[in-house]
Amino acid sequence: MPTTLTAFADVTTSDSALRRFLHGLPGVDAVGLEARAASLGTRSIKTTAKAYAIDLAISMIDLTTLEGADTPGKVRSLAAKAVNPDPLDRTTPMTAAVCVYPDMVATAKAALNGADVKVASVATAFPAGRAALPVKLADTRDAVAAGADEIDMVIDRGAFLAGRYLETYELIKAVKEACVREDGTAARLKVIFETGELSTYDNIRRASWIGMLAGADFIKTSTGKVGVNATPANTLLMLEAVRDFKAQTGIQIGVKPAGGIRTTKDAIKFLVLVNETAGEDWLTNEWFRFGASSLLNDLLMQRQKLSTGRYSGPDYVTVD
Repeated sequence: MPTTLTAFADVTTSDSALRRFLHGLPGVDAVGLEARAASLGTRSIKTTAKAYAIDLAISMIDLTTLEGADTPGKVRSLAAKAVNPDPLDRTTPMTAAVCVYPDMVATAKAALNGADVKVASVATAFPAGRAALPVKLADTRDAVAAGADEIDMVIDRGAFLAGRYLETYELIKAVKEACVREDGTAARLKVIFETGELSTYDNIRRASWIGMLAGADFIKTSTGKVGVNATPANTLLMLEAVRDFKAQTGIQIGVKPAGGIRTTKDAIKFLVLVNETAGEDWLTNEWFRFGASSLLNDLLMQRQKLSTGRYSGPDYVTVD
């Protein structure tokens, strides 16, 4: 199928056109959505499949530290863990990425020393997104110039909730352009909606379509900095959106649930959602990520249990 947005060319010509399109999307059946997400979460995963799922989940983690107290030493330690999550078992997969603030990108890049782990950076005045456009674009360009392979941006939730949809679209598009390097290559762009602040499933669906139309490479649930972050239901809704978008345009978009996913059981539930909703094409870290840190430790503990038949002690994994 050719990859094209031609069918949606008129949708973003004006705020009114975009509003008509977004409000013309089918309404979300909240009860049905939550029931399906809950039902898929009850699927039984047997031992062999569980071992595969654990390794897959590890390879999909964006190992993250986004604290004001982050130091170069902490970032270097995180990078080492991303490359070698379990020093006692070198068959353990690397994580997909290390995610840090822009001022720590160069430190993370140097610490990874060419390993097949991406450096992701939050930008655009993360997590609130309350800054002028030139500041957001400078934030993005600085991170890309420092070596970021991926940018995790936040939308202006205030603009979106006020119905300024075209403004939201144009912000994403501008940040996408700021991800392009001087040599013409570009950092991949993940667009964070902060679903816990969008109030309704209909808003999450609309935000998903704005992000995809504007050129997002991934759509992401949350910053992890609010009370409600990734849930099976909001992730299922976003998976449906990327599935439908690909069916209509041929363009594949990734999904990243972030915040609140802490256990192996949780991660496997999300992988089932991916497989049953978007399909096997998304079961790779190129198209699905977990925004998490504590999740990795539980996956490592469960991996060791499957390997040895017993749980390890509390010192088996490092505390991030």
